[in-house]
Amino acid sequence: MAISARNIFRGKVTALNEGPINAEVELTTPSGDRIVAMVTDTSIKSLGIALGKDAVGIVKAPWIVLLTGAQDYRFSARNQLHGTAAKLARGAVNTQVTLTLAGGTSLGAVVTNDAADELGLVVGGAATAMFKASHVLLGVPA
Repeated sequence: MAISARNIFRGKVTALNEGPINAEVELTTPSGDRIVAMVTDTSIKSLGIALGKDAVGIVKAPWIVLLTGAQDYRFSARNQLHGTAAKLARGAVNTQVTLTLAGGTSLGAVVTNDAADELGLVVGGAATAMFKASHVLLGVPA
C-alpha cells in the first residue's frame, strides 16, 4: 500500500464498542501501542471490522498535537502516545518531528516552528503525541 500519510499503525482489533451510529475501535500494534478510532457503524459493516481482525490505523502528521511537560493535565483525546524526539527537520514555517514510541514505532508530526520552540523540542527530549479518535482512518486487508 502506498499512501501519503506518515503514520500507519498495523495491528489487530482488540476492542470494539458498537453503537447505532458510531463505533469505537481499539487497534493494538505488535509493539503494544493502542490506537483508538471512531468510525461509523456503516464502516464497521463494510470493512468487516471484528475482534482479532488485522487492520491499519492511519493518521496524517498535521493531525497530531505534540505536548511536553503535560503531566499536570488530562485531555479528552483518546490517543496519547509517549515517546522521544528522534529527529527534527526545521523548514521555513514548520518542523517535521519524528518521535520514537516506547515500543520502537516511529510517529511523524508536523508543527509550526513557533510551537517547536515553545515546546522546547530537542532530539532526545520526551514528548507526547496526541490525536482524537475521529482523526484515525481504519483500513483492512482486501
